[in-house]
Parts: sequence; C-alpha cells; structure tokens
Amino acid sequence: MKILAHINWFIATVIIFTALTFSILFYYLLPRPYARKIAAWFIRLTTFFSTEVKGEEDPAAQMFLINHQSDLDIGVIETVSKKDLAWVAKKELFDVPFFGLAMSMPEDIPIERQNKTSLVKLLKNAKDRLNKGRVITMFPEGTRSRDGRMLPFKHGAKVVADKYELRVQPIVLIQTAKYYDIKRFYYKPGKITVIYLDSFIANKEDENWLKELREKMQKVYDDELANNPSDR
Repeated sequence: MKILAHINWFIATVIIFTALTFSILFYYLLPRPYARKIAAWFIRLTTFFSTEVKGEEDPAAQMFLINHQSDLDIGVIETVSKKDLAWVAKKELFDVPFFGLAMSMPEDIPIERQNKTSLVKLLKNAKDRLNKGRVITMFPEGTRSRDGRMLPFKHGAKVVADKYELRVQPIVLIQTAKYYDIKRFYYKPGKITVIYLDSFIANKEDENWLKELREKMQKVYDDELANNPSDR
C-alpha cells in the first residue's frame, strides 16, 4: 500500500506541475481568476479528490484565514471559493523557478519575515488587491503544521485586518495532509472537509482576537475529528 501511495504521490505531483503550467499559459488569455480556477479544478478532477463544505462563504468577506497542512490546500480553496483570491506567501516561494512565476503573474503578495519594511509593503500590496476586489488569503500559521495542532498565528494577519477593518472569514481544513503529504511522498484520493466559520469585522481595540481565533479554529478542528470518524 505504501508503494501505491508513493506512486500516487508522484502522479499527483506531476499533475500539480502540469496545472501550474496551464495557469501560466492561460493567464493572459483569460480574465483573472479563471486561469487559476481552471488549474485548481484540473488538479481536483485528475487526482480524484472531492470536498464536503460546511457553512457558507460570506460574499462580503475581504480576508480568508486558513489553517495549513498540505500543498493541496491552495487547490482545495480555489475550487470551493468563487472569489478572486490574493494569496500571501513568504517571498522565498516567489523566487522558486516556475512556481514563483505562477504566483507573481496573478499578483499574489510576497512577505519577508525578517525584513523590517515587510509589513509596510504587505499593507500597501494588500490595499492594492482589495481595491481590485480581491480577497486577501493567508495561512496565519506561516507554515504547515504536522500533527493536527495549529501553530501560533503570525501577527501580519492581524496588522492587515486591523489597518483596513476587514471582514475576516476563518476557514478550517480537516486533515489535508492525510491525503497529500510531500514529506512522506504520499497521496491518496479522498473527501476533504472544508468548514466556513462565521465572518467578523476586525477590531484593532481587541488585542487578543487573533489568538482567540486560533483557539476557536482548533476547537472546530478537534470537534470535527471527534464527531466524524471518516475524517480521522
């Protein structure tokens, strides 16, 4: 079974890179965000993963905050959301050949964690994307969690949300690493649960809302696993 999962991982990875190629080739031929949406749906249909969506996407949401476990997460969100998403990611990813092009062409937002001017650039870029009607989309943990426990949320998400008083909608992904895990070279098709939580307006007077949001999202994650054995 492990050998089959490794073979599946290789095939899924080739499909992902093929989809990235499509998104680059189609970018100037199609209005944004269709090139990326088509690429995400190509991945979903050819790797045979499906989704179960709980809750509803807020049409007025301006920022999505999502827990992060797998390289499959972006593709999952792009297929369940109709919105034009502006992903925030570490600058190093934009420097990766080919992959960086697939992020820079649709004007995703790079962030340099150790750069003192990074937050200023982040705020400027976020404002530009918001003015274009896009939704700022972030993994506030900053990297993938490996054990089902969400990592502390980075402060950047709160800075942007507070500055522009954004309507924030949290999204909880359930065990996406169970299906695609680059560390173990593992992939298996399955149904991925996506949970939309209620949106809220960021309030800079509340210093703890980001910390409390992480705790709330973790509880939703844990409760889903406890109540739905198929997600384990």
